[in-house]
Amino acid sequence: MGAVYLGHDPQIGRSVAIKTLALSRSFGREQIGEARERFFREAETAGRLHHPDIVTVFDAGETGELAWIAMEHVKGEDLQRHTAAGRLLPVTQVLEITARVAEALSYAHAQGVVHRDIKPANVMVGLDSGLVKVMDFGVARVDDASRTRTGIVLGTPSYMSPEQMAGRRTDGRSDLYSLGVMLFQLLTGQLPHEGGSMAELMRRIVNEPAPALRDLRPDLPQELADVVALALEKRPEVRYADGLQMAQDLRAVAAAMAAPALPSATPNDEFEKTVTFSRDEPRHNSAS
Repeated sequence: MGAVYLGHDPQIGRSVAIKTLALSRSFGREQIGEARERFFREAETAGRLHHPDIVTVFDAGETGELAWIAMEHVKGEDLQRHTAAGRLLPVTQVLEITARVAEALSYAHAQGVVHRDIKPANVMVGLDSGLVKVMDFGVARVDDASRTRTGIVLGTPSYMSPEQMAGRRTDGRSDLYSLGVMLFQLLTGQLPHEGGSMAELMRRIVNEPAPALRDLRPDLPQELADVVALALEKRPEVRYADGLQMAQDLRAVAAAMAAPALPSATPNDEFEKTVTFSRDEPRHNSAS
């Protein structure tokens, strides 16, 4: 979305990150008016989100032909560097980070805001401080509009849900699919679907099931594989309906992994209460 600058608000002594978009370069003359309207509408929507794990939007404006959004400056790193083999984070840390992102998404979805571009690069973390921040609410959709006019699909293709890839209407369940892709990548060091071309990638995302998590990480529990599989369901109606449900299941898995080994094969009671993995009769999904 153009350049990012570190700014300073002298009135309150606050550092801010300023993201810019050159409207005249990103949109044709006939689209620029609608783009400007959308930019400020999305910035206003994002500015209404007040959650500890969502980057706060402070202000938006336009200087000449440059539109800008001033937002909370976060000190940390994004998760992208931890998606490669050899740099993966500990599993319990991945589960806690993902659970917090799921909770932040649940909050945003309750406000009627869908992110549309959840990916490791849009999640900032402070591994020592425990900081987790979801970035770019209200930004991705505006930036996507400029790419749409040139025929490029909305969002970051590898993380898109089947319905988003197909250009159908999306809701919060699409964000949770993208979060499932991110979780899969943070656990395995690879994406669930890849392709040599956009057409091949689209076909695989829409039609082919994701690899089973334990085929790549047999050391991980089946309960975690079930959570990932449910998040990556092709059909939104079978997928997690709310981020709080996904967060609850992830924390139950983490608790089970941290608990001392039991002498018998009795399932962990806490997990049993939260996860019922069934595509025929999914517990998690409700249109209401």
